[in-house]
Amino acid sequence: MNPKFEAGINIAIKIPKIKYEKTVAFYRNILKLDVEEKPIDNPTVSRTHEVKFGNNIIWLDCVDNYTHSETWLQLTIPDVEEATNYLHLNGVETCDELEELPENMHWITDPAGTVFNLQQRETK
Repeated sequence: MNPKFEAGINIAIKIPKIKYEKTVAFYRNILKLDVEEKPIDNPTVSRTHEVKFGNNIIWLDCVDNYTHSETWLQLTIPDVEEATNYLHLNGVETCDELEELPENMHWITDPAGTVFNLQQRETK
């Protein structure tokens, strides 16, 4: 078992509600990046803005119950189940209680607490 992990294009920045408007304005008005609010139906994220960031997308997520910002990253793999088993064998547990996810995805963290979304890589 040797899953091939790759960086995904999505980066989520979880932002406390009190800092959200100023953060969105920073990306839009100071950095002058393409920023667009997107609809979201999530119990822990009240608003989200998509920011084009080169080949990546930064999601500015407003979270009402956070006291500080966190950056969450995307990892893609060919087979979620195989990768999850591999991670478990190496002492890495999923933590899907962090935020609601579609089927066949998981949240994991590194030892420093960085959150990763583990999901199936699209085949081309």
